Amino acid sequence: MQTIWAVGLFLLGLGVGSFANVLIYRVPRRLSFVAPRSFCPSCGHVIRPYDNIPLISYLWLRGRCRDCGAGISIRYPVVELLCGLLWLGVFWHPGLPWTPAMPSWTLQAELWPGLFFVTVLLVISGIDLDEQIIPNRIILPAIVVGLAALGAVSLVRGDYHVILHAVYGMLIGGGFLGIIAFLAPRGMGMGDAKLAAFLGIFMGFYILAGLLMAFLLGSIGGIILLAAKRKGRRDRIPFGPFLALGGALALFWGEPLYRLYRSLFHLG
Repeated sequence: MQTIWAVGLFLLGLGVGSFANVLIYRVPRRLSFVAPRSFCPSCGHVIRPYDNIPLISYLWLRGRCRDCGAGISIRYPVVELLCGLLWLGVFWHPGLPWTPAMPSWTLQAELWPGLFFVTVLLVISGIDLDEQIIPNRIILPAIVVGLAALGAVSLVRGDYHVILHAVYGMLIGGGFLGIIAFLAPRGMGMGDAKLAAFLGIFMGFYILAGLLMAFLLGSIGGIILLAAKRKGRRDRIPFGPFLALGGALALFWGEPLYRLYRSLFHLG
């Protein structure tokens, strides 16, 4: 039964990843993500249903549009695969990093919020990499839905500490990066602060470990891009993907990362 759930969620995650690609392309362009149907960005032809199967269609078409032969970005299958793997990871590692596991391995109270969390991180990372923005059309509703979801978890568990941790994490993450964005607007955007607030809802106090990982990974990534001459010293490097990666790492390995954070800063 457990394997069936795992396979089912992985396949469903692939499908959600396909929809995530739609959001990544359309939201920054202020296009509806409901209509029209998926189309080729090069020739405008509507993509046939059998050419829109996650992963399989890309491989079958060898990464090219059936109608015009234009290349299809590798981002599409990568996002689909990442979404499927992240959904699988949430299934095998359910629960928020600061809450005790519920008795059953089946659909725990935090499973669906966890799936929502990683999907939003994937969409925002894709948009920030492409357009260097974190759109309010995604992040603000995500914050509202995140708080509502953790409120529902509080009711299921009968534990008000769940929603309190969510609010504390939101204030810590959003407040910390919000101050940085206010003091150094050219180095940090308010979109990053809103993303940190979203992370905090799901991380609680573990947002500190997530931010630590984000800054470490961002520094390493920046050095690599500068060394490879992909970016100049004055070029802006999107921080959203590093925040997202730090949040995902904290979701799966929050406790050891938080212990690392405490040891580095000599906290009691």
